[in-house]
Amino acid sequence: MPLIANALTQALGWRGALRALGIAMIAIAFPAAFFVREPPAVATTAAARAPLGPVLRQPAFYFLALASICSIGAVGGTMQNLKLYLSLDRGLTQGQAARILSLILVGSIVGRILMGWLADRWPKKHVMLLIYAIVAATIPLLAFSPTLAMMQMAALLFGVGLGGDYMIIPLMAAELFGLRVLGRVMGIVLTADSVSESVLPMAVATMRDHLATYRPGFLLLVGLAAVGAAGVAMLPRRGSAIPAASARPASH
Repeated sequence: MPLIANALTQALGWRGALRALGIAMIAIAFPAAFFVREPPAVATTAAARAPLGPVLRQPAFYFLALASICSIGAVGGTMQNLKLYLSLDRGLTQGQAARILSLILVGSIVGRILMGWLADRWPKKHVMLLIYAIVAATIPLLAFSPTLAMMQMAALLFGVGLGGDYMIIPLMAAELFGLRVLGRVMGIVLTADSVSESVLPMAVATMRDHLATYRPGFLLLVGLAAVGAAGVAMLPRRGSAIPAASARPASH
């Protein structure tokens, strides 16, 4: 899509490109969502009564939230500012920047599949720590690589971390707290993530406006990603934080 967007911009201007992309989103996504049919509901009354209080009293919930907030904020801050960074600070052309962004998104496809496969075979905490370590390590590589070839490789690896980042959070929450409170736990965690993903890009952009360089902003994002990895390291092992009230329901 970044490559298509760049081609549309060259042909139609940025206003025309936005119109074309908006129409395409409606034409493709709306019919697909409209015709999807959900299976019959299987929720039980007991599941609906599962208390959230025991989860909120556990340190594991706050370590998970901290890790998620920091990592999602670091990823969002990078992605929202990367195009301008590549153009303003690194002097790349529109086409070169579009290829970097496309490589990130290709990597995200690989990351979702690979990290999902690993999560079925490794402890989910270890997979989450691997993902967050990839994010923390590849942001400086992406921002400060001396050559275009190294930047492209860093973009692909950063995409792997980006794809796994969004996928692993609900898996880790289910592992720690069980399925009966998963919706409410994720409602809290994802709301906090959204705040972080909104604030961090603006913070990095504001630093660029005042300092005339993205370097301090990207270093801030690296630090946040490292804090996120530390938060994952503080999570308990599988099962040790699952309260009796939110244990998984028996199979039917």
